[in-house]
Amino acid sequence: MKTKKIVTLGMFTAVALTIFVVESYFPPIVPIPGIKMGLANVVTLLLLFVYNERDSFTVLLLRIILGSVFTGQAVSFFYSLFGGIACFLVMALLHRIFRGKYSILVSMSGAVFHNLGQITAAWILLRSYSVLFYLPVLMLSALITGFFTGCVSWGLYRRLKKLGYGEGKE
Repeated sequence: MKTKKIVTLGMFTAVALTIFVVESYFPPIVPIPGIKMGLANVVTLLLLFVYNERDSFTVLLLRIILGSVFTGQAVSFFYSLFGGIACFLVMALLHRIFRGKYSILVSMSGAVFHNLGQITAAWILLRSYSVLFYLPVLMLSALITGFFTGCVSWGLYRRLKKLGYGEGKE
């Protein structure tokens, strides 16, 4: 791997981690636990477009691990890991299917599967089907936040493309 790419991915990891940590200090958008904007996902989606799946997944995992350490929320690691991996797998698949187009749809789908991953983690931890009653609210919030993060990542991608990133998948 070239030095420039390593440094750039390190920078993206730092940006994603910073967004994640700062967002953890925001008051909830709605008075329902667990619903966040998921702004750090902008970086994951952006890296799918600018680099490749391996680089995007690596930055995602680093953000999840370091984010849990920096915020001191060990339980959130499990939820973030399940949600992050589910989100990433769906986004990577749709990114391939759509050949790098429809970032907003890819983001919204990723957000839905992030919440499904988190519900799965909650079910594993709590061993209660009552967490499924929370699913409709999470799906609605996923569509809204996924739309927003998709718009942001698409706008950033267009700007990075003008700077020469994403053309040859650095």
